[in-house]
Amino acid sequence: MSFSRNLMMGLILALLILVLVACGSETAVSNTSSGVDLSAETQVVPVESGTYTDVSAAGLAAMLENKDFPLINVHIPYVGDIEGTDTNIPFDQIAKNLDQLPADKDAQIAIYCRSGSMSSISAHELVELGYTNVWNLDGGMNAWRASGNELVNNQ
Repeated sequence: MSFSRNLMMGLILALLILVLVACGSETAVSNTSSGVDLSAETQVVPVESGTYTDVSAAGLAAMLENKDFPLINVHIPYVGDIEGTDTNIPFDQIAKNLDQLPADKDAQIAIYCRSGSMSSISAHELVELGYTNVWNLDGGMNAWRASGNELVNNQ
């Protein structure tokens, strides 16, 4: 009896998580002010205290057409920037540089690194710090270049 009750509770919890992730996906896609449907270019990533959105290079390019969010390079060491980058913050120093981020924790923030691993760490940390609209370039600058886009040297 206890086993089937635990199984039922587990199934209900799993269903609730799926519903929350699906709702988060719709919210993340509609949070861009560009008016572009990015649903095919994004994936919601759950973390302990919320979610962030992985966006493809094509999706980020569409977002940059009507950019109204900070674009932050978190890669170390410096290897270049995507045009329109607002600042560089090392991935392991995000919490020490909150003054360079929007005070409004619901404001959209887009981050990237060379391959996506450092920015995924940063995205996770930003969500843990209470940011609710974090976008991470899936595949980083490598994916950006592979899709035919250029990098610039801002240093």
